[in-house]
Amino acid sequence: MRWENLTGTPGGPAALFGADAVVTRTFDTPEFRGITFHEVRARSIVNRVPGASRMPFEWTVNPYRGCSHACVYCFARKTHSYLDLDTGTGFDSQIVVKVNAPELLRRELAAPRWGGAHIAMGTNVDCYQRAEGRYRLMPGILEALREHANPFSILTKGTLILRDLPLLRRAAEVTEVGISVSVGFTDTALWRTVEPGTPSPAARLGAVRALTGAGIECGVLMAPVVPFLGDSPAQLRATVRAVAESGATSVTPLVLHLRPGAREWFTAWLTRHHPGLVERYERMYAGGSYAPTWYQRQITRQVHELAAEFGIGPAGRGPARPVVLPERPDGPAAAGPVQLTLL
Repeated sequence: MRWENLTGTPGGPAALFGADAVVTRTFDTPEFRGITFHEVRARSIVNRVPGASRMPFEWTVNPYRGCSHACVYCFARKTHSYLDLDTGTGFDSQIVVKVNAPELLRRELAAPRWGGAHIAMGTNVDCYQRAEGRYRLMPGILEALREHANPFSILTKGTLILRDLPLLRRAAEVTEVGISVSVGFTDTALWRTVEPGTPSPAARLGAVRALTGAGIECGVLMAPVVPFLGDSPAQLRATVRAVAESGATSVTPLVLHLRPGAREWFTAWLTRHHPGLVERYERMYAGGSYAPTWYQRQITRQVHELAAEFGIGPAGRGPARPVVLPERPDGPAAAGPVQLTLL
């Protein structure tokens, strides 16, 4: 593994951690069977977002690399190649854990040069994936952010966020806290094959209900809307209805995008499970990583009409909206609905 080559930015001067700082562990318990954890002591934890990405925030914190949620479409798969790790099953089962993340964050937030900018979490891999149940990095991270009254947002598919509800409430008393849960569909058959390591859509919506019931505003990223598999009028209606019933403060539909790394893995999955759709996907994504603008607009219009019918507005009603705009490799973003980064 190229631990020494893992830098904060391509061509950066220093690795984030060295090979002598890595401890590899496996745990013979049902929830972690088949997963290898690489415990590292990171050299930095607050990461600057490249300006070319056009994200609405400049800084992120990612305590993990790799994700046992194993979503077949995850855009972050490509990042595992920087470590010479496999972007398929390796991404799902070789998890890098930055065990010193909380203490490092406290130090970086206290530095005179830090200006208290918004920090986004869950924008690369899920900070509430299964590993968090063992390593418990997020409580220390949330405490550090609260102590410095530093605004932050979290995007997650993990119901483990409810463990930290008291911390989130205390943080919300002193700073802006934005929470979004990703639920692209309620079709359980689709969920079991495309997001096999995640809590069920019903469980995630239950987390939304618990968060909003506790006074923490929580939006839903309806992500991804999967063409030809999760985009029928009946499926969209069922999902928006369930989102509304959860008490979510907003709903934002996001059509599947397939970046290099994720595209190959998703195509292999599609070939095994839905071979008749391979050519249709090739045509739809012939122009690059994103579905055609007309299709994005169609989905957005349908979801917003359903949201209005069920009494829930589109995103834009307050702090529960961590909007994440990915860089388009094929030039400036087209007019119309924007794609947001998925977990």
